Amino acid sequence: MSVEVVMPQMGESITEGTVSKWLKNVGDKIDKDEAVLEISTDKVDAEVPSPAAGKLLSISVQEGETVEVGSVLALVGAEGATPVQSPKSNVQTPTVMETPKAEIETLEPETEPVQKAAISMPTNGGSNGSKTLDELRRTKSSPLVRNIAKEHGVDITRIPGSGISGRVTKQDILSFIETGAALRPQDLLKTGIAMPAAKPQPAPIAKPAYQTPHTEPMAGDRIEKMSVMRKKIADHMTMSKQTSAHVTSVYEIDMTNVAKFRTVHQETFQARFGTKLTFMPFIFQAVTAAIREFRIVNSQVDGDQIIYKGDINLGMAVALDWGLIVPVIKNADTLSLAELATTANDLADRARTKRLKPDEVQAGTFTITNPGVFGGLFGTPIINQPQVAILGVGGVHKRPVVIETDAGDSIAIRSMCILTLTFDHRLIDGAVADQFMAHIKSVIESGQFTM
Repeated sequence: MSVEVVMPQMGESITEGTVSKWLKNVGDKIDKDEAVLEISTDKVDAEVPSPAAGKLLSISVQEGETVEVGSVLALVGAEGATPVQSPKSNVQTPTVMETPKAEIETLEPETEPVQKAAISMPTNGGSNGSKTLDELRRTKSSPLVRNIAKEHGVDITRIPGSGISGRVTKQDILSFIETGAALRPQDLLKTGIAMPAAKPQPAPIAKPAYQTPHTEPMAGDRIEKMSVMRKKIADHMTMSKQTSAHVTSVYEIDMTNVAKFRTVHQETFQARFGTKLTFMPFIFQAVTAAIREFRIVNSQVDGDQIIYKGDINLGMAVALDWGLIVPVIKNADTLSLAELATTANDLADRARTKRLKPDEVQAGTFTITNPGVFGGLFGTPIINQPQVAILGVGGVHKRPVVIETDAGDSIAIRSMCILTLTFDHRLIDGAVADQFMAHIKSVIESGQFTM
């Protein structure tokens, strides 16, 4: 008998995945639970283990192909075995009963066949017409998108969607409306704008923001297709710049007391907890203390409402050889310094070996990134939507600093670090951002640390 290797369900909001790399070839011997291939989704990269021991009999999906959850990827079993359907292959994309508003436009289940055949069905006028699968998918966009379309008199099928399977997202329809393509004659009359001469114009085609004009390669150029992760990063970062009013505040922090504490406790900490004590846990702890005082930094924008998040879940950007991922330290404000260090190091190690679980990269409320790990002085990061702020941590460098005391000024060698807070000025005022950063500075420089 043979057993099917199927695309696993990697989280409620994930309906498809891309085969990024096959780790085994047809004919290779495989042990049960041994990694067979690597997959990439919009949330996490992961390895897919073999459900049984035997040989890799066949491969159904090639590298770079994107398929739905439950699709058969390969067969594993004895040579000449007859296929046996794995229970997982019957998995259907779940209907999400309760969905965060920030993701609502991408989570509707998909029930149409894969091929893009023309399907005959009634049109809005009641007569029979022909719609492609792409048009049907866009029509099946979320209730929020359909309500916006109805309010502005927009035919959703006119809008190329950037969501899963080509669905129109909230951002797609809002961008379409902003171009003026959605304005009807009665809208123009209400605004007092003179109607232009009737001259049919094609509707502007909205393209994903990360696409650039086509250029012809030159001799010696190397062309490489973007990975799924890279495309998601490009799209997400561009969307963030278009969504939030980005402002960055820069603060210089004296890390000397932290450096001294690490020097004294490094060996003991390594022996007790089996991991290194870096500068980051001290910053995590200072950030959670500041968030408790300024909850607006731990919030989200929802239309004209502000959602103050109850939990403090710190996302920590981890640089990978193939991209960037942001695992999340859940309820970081409840963890000790040692727990923050061990949790962060564990998440980072598993991110680099593609062993993160989907829920470990979700539900972040505030993100911290560390460009200083490579020696950089500081960075001005882009906000990780739908959050409203992100902290950039520069490198810790020794340099001469003027020390002011009652007895007079002096020059001393101190371990200094530059922190940058990029915040959404739609919600956070500059004064609040500075108060937040001043609180972080005070906690770090106080020297009051406990394991």
